[in-house]
Amino acid sequence: MASPPTEPAVAAGLESLEGLALDTIISKAGARPAGALACVSTHLRAAVADDVLWRRFCAQDLGLDAPLDPEDHPLPSFKDTYKVWLESFGMYPLPLVKRVKLFWSSLKGWLSENFPEALRTLSQGASEAQIRTAEDDLGIKLPMATKLLYRFCNGQLPFSRNHFENVRMAPLGIIGGYVFYNHSVNVHLSSLEQMVEETKEFYAELNEQGLSNGLKLVLVASSWYHAKSFLLNCSNGELYVGTANLPAGEMMPCVPKSLIKPTNSDMPQDGLLLWLEEHLRRLQNGMIKIRPLKTSRYICLYPEAPPLCTSATTNGVKVRASAVFAPEHPHGEGHAGRLYSYSIRLSVPEACMLGGVYYPSCQLHSRHWIIRCGDRVVSDVRGEGVIGKYPLLLPGQEEFVYESCTPLHGSTGSVEGSFTFVPGRVTRPEGKPFEVTVAPFPLETPEYIF
Repeated sequence: MASPPTEPAVAAGLESLEGLALDTIISKAGARPAGALACVSTHLRAAVADDVLWRRFCAQDLGLDAPLDPEDHPLPSFKDTYKVWLESFGMYPLPLVKRVKLFWSSLKGWLSENFPEALRTLSQGASEAQIRTAEDDLGIKLPMATKLLYRFCNGQLPFSRNHFENVRMAPLGIIGGYVFYNHSVNVHLSSLEQMVEETKEFYAELNEQGLSNGLKLVLVASSWYHAKSFLLNCSNGELYVGTANLPAGEMMPCVPKSLIKPTNSDMPQDGLLLWLEEHLRRLQNGMIKIRPLKTSRYICLYPEAPPLCTSATTNGVKVRASAVFAPEHPHGEGHAGRLYSYSIRLSVPEACMLGGVYYPSCQLHSRHWIIRCGDRVVSDVRGEGVIGKYPLLLPGQEEFVYESCTPLHGSTGSVEGSFTFVPGRVTRPEGKPFEVTVAPFPLETPEYIF
């Protein structure tokens, strides 16, 4: 059997090729072999120097469509661009570099269009030296995908000593949160400095109680209101959310374990990368949206689209409903009891019609809830108003939104029910009361917890 041709023989064979044929072969060979070919002869060096070729390499290997360095500064050519990026990120698999770059550019693009005040809280990327310093401070090596995430963006700006600036920043977490009664959550992605500080505090608290879980955990995201923390296991790449018993080490996985592959040589992926990518998908497809919060705005985690958000319209009154799992709430402590917060949105998009008669307004008088754990009814509640209010709905007005919560002693359940409305006003009814359906909406522990 004939032996395969040597690399010099292959290069010599290319000497006779010109134009499209040579360009096609070099393109398929890839950037690294192309660089080697430039050392063979003047003819191949000239072919490899074509910037159209390097534009193609930049696009397919790095997702770049302009000659920019990692800090978005312009460079003279795509060949220079490829070289600079390889010098900065050559220690990582390029498919992973492209994937993480795409994540951050997509998230920043979404924030720029929808939530620019949060975009301004993102920090510049960290250097390899800064990452090594954080690892040395913690005595823990970060997973490759997490390090690369921080190379592109060093989380969000941390707390400052300026109280008023902290108040302004608090609702601007890029993960977002929810509010019900006096319980407010808004999760920020931690900077390396905050990661080190909060991880040390976490282990100090465990040590004070004589507890040790033996895991190499780092805190990668946390809420600026009521405590809610997300911890990355740097040994196996799993991501956890702390429960109300986090000081005692109690956590729950918040990313499907089957997807985590921290040691995959071509495309390593840990829980943090998967979690952030799923969050971006929910932002992009409208599952979660921006909502007002007093004088500010925030990313609201109550789902806005089916199947997690249900909708029903009765006599012109529309009710949308969805829920979030709140593992950090103290009423949800333990595996048997879990707390869910639900959001109800009431509106009259066009007109309130009853028996063919148009009414200029209608007002909520009472509520009826049926809560199930599995198929079993665990609560059947009736009462007046909602959270002490009796909302008056007018056609075309913005939704009336309110939040409440319910415990559930099981992993899955549902809520359904109805509201009783009065045409006109409760104090001056213009017709008979009527029932408005609330379509069943799920209470479940999701695969991804935010």
